[in-house]
Amino acid sequence: MQIETFKLFCDLVDTGSFSDTAERNQITQSAVSQRIKALEDQYQVLLIERGRKNFAVTAEGHALLSTARDMIDLYDSIDVNLRALQNKVEGALTISTVYSIGFHELPPVLEIYRKRFPDVTPHLQYRRANQVYADVLASKADVGLVAYPQARKGVEIEIVWKDKLVMICPAGHELAEHRTIELKQLDGQRFISFEPDLPTRKALDTMLQQAGVQVNEVMDFDNIETVKRGVQIEQAISIVPQDTVKAEIENGSLIQIDIEAIDVWRPLGVVRRRSKAITPAMREFITLLKQQGLGGNE
Repeated sequence: MQIETFKLFCDLVDTGSFSDTAERNQITQSAVSQRIKALEDQYQVLLIERGRKNFAVTAEGHALLSTARDMIDLYDSIDVNLRALQNKVEGALTISTVYSIGFHELPPVLEIYRKRFPDVTPHLQYRRANQVYADVLASKADVGLVAYPQARKGVEIEIVWKDKLVMICPAGHELAEHRTIELKQLDGQRFISFEPDLPTRKALDTMLQQAGVQVNEVMDFDNIETVKRGVQIEQAISIVPQDTVKAEIENGSLIQIDIEAIDVWRPLGVVRRRSKAITPAMREFITLLKQQGLGGNE
């Protein structure tokens, strides 16, 4: 069975549409249907449950999907390995990143990377943490960037730097005059948080619980920009990565206060698909992340 057919099947699952798959591969919709049917006949299983408007992937289809992605990765690695021998740093580099890293820590690294490797075209996708892992597993991204990286099946994780967590509040807040603060002083304070499923929120919840602190959560958001805005509007406090509030600290719209006697370093890591060959562009990007030591390593 040709590798193109496996790729066609993966595209069909990703797009959820025969017509979109046909357009992506520049063939007819009928050709897509025929090749998927041939794949089913080859293995004598039903891969897709077809309906009028959409379809569902069967258990056999999901099993084939995982193996098909691995085979495509192995096939692509032939070209990657040959290019690696020539050490050509070129081509596309798709990076899936959580908002806080993509908006704040990553830009200075990308600026250096683009100057150093002008033949590489980086493409950024701003996502929630669970979507970053999904992008990497589905080969929709070459690398992913997440906070508090967690081991997951099918991916390799490498912590490349850490950033510091600090408390923030608006100027004029009752805690604004403090230079440092203990967690117990946050008890009962109006608090702007991240949404419950985000890794940083889970780490903060654990941190506060271990300190016996119960904050008054006013609202939660899914990204750092709205958290900061919520702190300003609600005259509340929050705990955020230090590098994400540099502009607000400089212009005086927010006050930064160091937190005493806790582990205030948030690990940030690179995620990549285990079966995917590392291209020279990926290798140099990961190396640069380590060299820059974003967020100030301990």
